[in-house]
Amino acid sequence: MKAASTEKALARSTGAFIDIQPVLPVAALLAAVGLWGGSFAAMRMAVQAMHPLSVVWLRMIIALAMIMPFAGRLKTVTYRRGDWKRLAPMVLLQPCLYFLLESNALRYTTSSQAGVISALVPLLVAAGAWLMLGEPVGKATFAGLFMSVAGVIALSLSGSGSASAPNPLLGNGLELIAMASAAMNMILVKQLSGRYSPWLLTGLQVLAGSLFFSPGLILLFMGEGICWTVPLVFAILFLGVLVTLGAFGLYNWAMSRLPASRASAFINLVPVTAVAIGWLAMGESLNGLQSAAAVAVIVGVGISQKKMR
Repeated sequence: MKAASTEKALARSTGAFIDIQPVLPVAALLAAVGLWGGSFAAMRMAVQAMHPLSVVWLRMIIALAMIMPFAGRLKTVTYRRGDWKRLAPMVLLQPCLYFLLESNALRYTTSSQAGVISALVPLLVAAGAWLMLGEPVGKATFAGLFMSVAGVIALSLSGSGSASAPNPLLGNGLELIAMASAAMNMILVKQLSGRYSPWLLTGLQVLAGSLFFSPGLILLFMGEGICWTVPLVFAILFLGVLVTLGAFGLYNWAMSRLPASRASAFINLVPVTAVAIGWLAMGESLNGLQSAAAVAVIVGVGISQKKMR
């Protein structure tokens, strides 16, 4: 009560009452999507040097090592009968299925194209909330979904095979399924975060991923000619500490404090970051038709947001 009175008094002294409650969740979302945007280029660099399963296992085991010292401080709740029906799909969809699909997708397409496809996540979350939670979905959302899907199809079909993208159709298809897994995971996290700590949910995801991708350890030792350069080491550490643990933890935390549709809308910033970093760090580019398709994806997402805010 005293703190609240002090805050109101301070606000009155400045002539306006400023609600600071949403600031931290928004800042967490911005940090998360920035890290995700950079993860495409880092992941692509890593999978070119070693097997994708090895890369993902390294991400998970590094994140697990970082969170284990704080395991005792994670807020726990009393397990309720039937919670496994949400917890099991949550960890199966992400990180297990999501990383399995995305790591292989980046073997066949560029990080820029994969980043553009990630713009579909807000629409997929809206569709999932409509089907699973009965949330209303406006005509603008359906129109935006149609436009964005058309853009993704054009983006995939207009790409020709190259050294950096040997099979964009396959790679973009795998990335699309990965995004569907991520969207379903977000809905489950939103449902569970009412009683479970977001960082506890993140810890469960990391633990499940470490076990699921453990064959990557064998492939790591079996791999031939892995050159552990400084950029590769930094890419693995970036993916494990900042992306796998940091970005997902921050996003789960923000999701527990904001509506799912509003939180997922921030994913729109991922393609911009991914394309920019892919251009700066990897020398990637989109051809004219692909650029137009990318714009269609982002515009379609923007149209869909008119009725979701």
